[in-house]
Amino acid sequence: MQEQPDGGDPIDWTGAILSVLQDWRVSQIAYVPDAGHSDLIVRCDRAENMRLVPLTTEEEGIAVLAGAWLGDQRGVLLMQSSGVGNCINMLSLARVCRFPLLTLVTMRGQWGEFNPWQVPMGQLTPKVLEAADSLVFPVDDPGQMGQVVAGAARMAFEGPAQAAVLIGQAVIGAKSFGK
Repeated sequence: MQEQPDGGDPIDWTGAILSVLQDWRVSQIAYVPDAGHSDLIVRCDRAENMRLVPLTTEEEGIAVLAGAWLGDQRGVLLMQSSGVGNCINMLSLARVCRFPLLTLVTMRGQWGEFNPWQVPMGQLTPKVLEAADSLVFPVDDPGQMGQVVAGAARMAFEGPAQAAVLIGQAVIGAKSFGK
């Protein structure tokens, strides 16, 4: 949950995402382990109607979601922005086969990033996804998370389209080592 700067109640943005995924009957959650998605992964694991599919690399998730679609199921791919670069070739699968692809991307390389290796792909992520024909929806306000994910899910599952929600470091917080 994201603490409010005014000291108000924290915003449960992962709960908002889970609610949207349940509303859209998403049953497969393909993911590469990521601290930014850890709470959502735990919540999806606890949901009776969702199956977690851990991946060794992000592009596998696109193939998993293609299979889910062929099996009349809906899925979502969870990854970090650094993994988007691994998916460039596989994004063409969703484009050519026109199956729904909903991706939730936790961003790195934005404000407060301590790791210089995260900056290039973090800055390129929106451009790479747009070049691959994905609709891109950045979210920097945790209070808007449910609404943005719901809109992206609608475009993906009813489109069908490739839709990516970019969860900014303003939502997940900047990581640091030892500070």
